[in-house]
Amino acid sequence: MAFYEKISLEKGMYANSTKSMTDVLEELDPSANYVGTELEGLDAFSRQLKRFDIKVSGAKSDAVEKFFQTTDSAALFPEYVSRAVRQGMEQADVLSDIIAAKTNITGMDYRSITSTPSDDEKSLVRVAEGAYIPSTKVSTQENLVKLHKRGRMLVSSYEALRFQRLDLFTVTLRQIGAYIARAQLKDALDVLLQGDGNGNPSEEITAENQGSLSYGDVVSLWAKLSPYELNTIIAPTDAMCKLLSVSEFKDSNAAQDFHGSGRMITPLGAKLIHAPSMQTGTVIGMDKNCALEMVQAGEIITDYDKLIDRQLERATISCIAGFAKIFTGAGVKLSY
Repeated sequence: MAFYEKISLEKGMYANSTKSMTDVLEELDPSANYVGTELEGLDAFSRQLKRFDIKVSGAKSDAVEKFFQTTDSAALFPEYVSRAVRQGMEQADVLSDIIAAKTNITGMDYRSITSTPSDDEKSLVRVAEGAYIPSTKVSTQENLVKLHKRGRMLVSSYEALRFQRLDLFTVTLRQIGAYIARAQLKDALDVLLQGDGNGNPSEEITAENQGSLSYGDVVSLWAKLSPYELNTIIAPTDAMCKLLSVSEFKDSNAAQDFHGSGRMITPLGAKLIHAPSMQTGTVIGMDKNCALEMVQAGEIITDYDKLIDRQLERATISCIAGFAKIFTGAGVKLSY
């Protein structure tokens, strides 16, 4: 019998808020031990699914009840739920395209750092021998980062789901993950526009013509961000339609890329991101490399007691995160 088949599984493995069930299993059963074997490529959780012959995807996926055939296999169910939700968040992920850093914390209080350099500090001047070297001040923010709990509640009985295929149930869980990802994106955009409570809202410029967007407006965004780089433009649906109608956006090379891959680019090389939840009449231009920090209190939290002991009923899936601005000038608001 292989070692992974001897591990005793119980809900206490979820007690560590900084580690997922997969992390705990990896410490007990490292994947490095399986290099060169038929199990290479599977992580510790996947090996446990194989142990109990639970198939979670494909046309021949098992029913939900397969998890509850033994006490040990039932302990795997919350991690299956968390992983499916995480997949949904990754599939709907836009945050990775706009955040410069992600910080994981163990508590609920976090104070970020900031730097607001002057025009002189943004350029490195020549320093004579023995002369004083100019400094850039980095300080902690006055107010804490506001963390928001986003999630959904599963309301069902084991009897209602026991014969449902896991492949279908995974689709529902992934959609929950997508909901969370969209809510977190809205939180991030609110911080970009209004600031994080430390008196640092984005600077604002106005379009040349009210109600429309032109190539000149995009150039104005680029100029206002200097010396930061305009590498990301975030826009709501209305603004996306206006931008894609600008003649400079219809360049043949850009059109070929859009038709072939669905990726939308701008004449200035910035990535164009669609944010349907964003307020109409606003476009954000930013340098994604230094504008925003994401602060996360742990990973996805699943109510494991109810999922294991009561077999669903009412169980919550949530994620706690907030956002802070790093360099205030790295994001500019364009109103049209």
